[in-house]
Amino acid sequence: MEKLSKQFNEVIRPALYKELENKNYFQTPKLNKVVLSAGIGDFKEDDNMIKSITEQLSRIAGQQPMINHARKAVSAFKLRIGQPVGLTVTLRGEMMYDFIDRLVNVSLPRVRDFRGLSLKAFDGHGNYSIGIKESAIFPEIKYEDMNKPFGMQINVNTTAKNDADALALLKAIGFPFEKTNKEKNG
Repeated sequence: MEKLSKQFNEVIRPALYKELENKNYFQTPKLNKVVLSAGIGDFKEDDNMIKSITEQLSRIAGQQPMINHARKAVSAFKLRIGQPVGLTVTLRGEMMYDFIDRLVNVSLPRVRDFRGLSLKAFDGHGNYSIGIKESAIFPEIKYEDMNKPFGMQINVNTTAKNDADALALLKAIGFPFEKTNKEKNG
């Protein structure tokens, strides 16, 4: 199997350049970074659970996540300054392409009753967000080793200037988007 980064540079990007009819080859959108984030607010006082989620997220991403701490105290949430509230991993370069390849070809097909990714998750600036309810869809995680399932947010940052270009880029990479009514009937 050919690496996604090599395939992107040699096949996908030149085809996307022709499809989008850009004046300059460097206007063709590409992936910038992928950010994985998981909230651990429910487990903020359970050090073993935080350690377990950190270990699982590092297996999924291939690098150690950064622990985000609370900046303000919020009494309604029983939150004090300095308590851990989330984990974040930023992937770039080869690790980003490897993660996207595993996400699209291995993990998303494992989601139960999967009908495709939503077309409404673009932010208007060419970035796309995916919400994962359970991290067990990733093959790196053994379901038996999980204490409690946790969800995560995956943000795909592109150099596209608008959502239409970003959609064309992600479709060319292989993201399985849901079918519109026109595609279903036609």
